[in-house]
Parts: sequence; C-alpha cells; structure tokens
Amino acid sequence: MPPKARFSKEEIVSMALQITREHGIGAVTARELGARLGSSARPIFTVFQNMEEVNGEVVKAARLLYGQYINKGLQSQPAFRGVGIAYVQFAMQEPKLFQLLFMNEQDEISDMEHVLIQIDENYEEILKSVEESYQLEEKTAEKLYRHLWIYTHGIASLCATKVCRFTGEEIENMLIEVFTGLYEKVKRDGNSNFS
Repeated sequence: MPPKARFSKEEIVSMALQITREHGIGAVTARELGARLGSSARPIFTVFQNMEEVNGEVVKAARLLYGQYINKGLQSQPAFRGVGIAYVQFAMQEPKLFQLLFMNEQDEISDMEHVLIQIDENYEEILKSVEESYQLEEKTAEKLYRHLWIYTHGIASLCATKVCRFTGEEIENMLIEVFTGLYEKVKRDGNSNFS
C-alpha cells in the first residue's frame, strides 16, 4: 500500500508557484519545496512522479493566472487595448511568470503567422475582439494583432527583465500611438490590402 500523501497536489503546486514567482522556475527543486512545506523532499514524490511533473503544473497555474489578466483586459473598452495593457501589467506584476510563459527558448522556431496561436491560449478571443471592435476582416485583424503584439511584447519584456520602468499612462499612450498608426494604414490601404 503506497504511503498516504502528507500534502495535497494543490498545496505543492501553490508552493512551487510561489517559489517560481520569487526566483523563477529553476529554483523549484524537491529540496526547496520540502523546506518551504516544512518537511523533507520525500512527501512531494508521494503525489508527483518527478519534478518535471511539478513544473508542468506550475506552468498550468501560471497560464491560469495570466488568463485572468487577459480576461480582465477583454472586459475593457476597447478590449484590444485592454488586452495589451493587461499583457504588460502581467509582465510588471509577475515578471518571473511572464518570463516562464513568454521568454523561454522554444523547442521549435515558429513562423510569425503561428507564434501567437502556439504561445497564447487566449489567441482566438483576442483576435475576435479585434475583428468585432474595428470591423476588420480576419486576415487584417490577424496582421494588426501580430504587429501590436510584437510591440507590446517588447514593452512587456523590458518590464519583466527590469530594463525599463513605465507608468500606466506611458504604456497606454505608447500602445495607442502605435495602434493608431497601424489602424490608419488599414483604413488608408483598405481592409484587405493591409500588410
């Protein structure tokens, strides 16, 4: 009969997430988890097979937290601006989690058309907000979204790595300026000719 688990899966994941928030995923070790939980590392392995499994659960928990930021952004008006601001806020308030989700080397290099689909589970909802808010065709909305994501990801990365600090007003103004320029190009060139 296997030993009874001393800690629940949720308790272990919660502590592993806390360690990740403070020091990054690399700091999540069985020894550190055990110490934080007030025990040896052994009880962790009555719940999980190995540390890769623990790390996988931390990624899931980080994605759920990130999703809360994006859902809040989608409630804003206009939603697409709210999403951009939420993305940067996540990077500022949860820099280690942002790095875990969006700044790790990938197994495969993706082309620009597919990168957002691969890294962001909220892609479809965000794309729909662009299409509906600005009455854009899907292809045009995708291009606009990609251009703005590159810019927004740059700001967020600068914040997550503590290279630069921006106020909320500065972030909003930068995103508005770039969006306005791109959107004017869409209107000028025609919805289906934007590139």
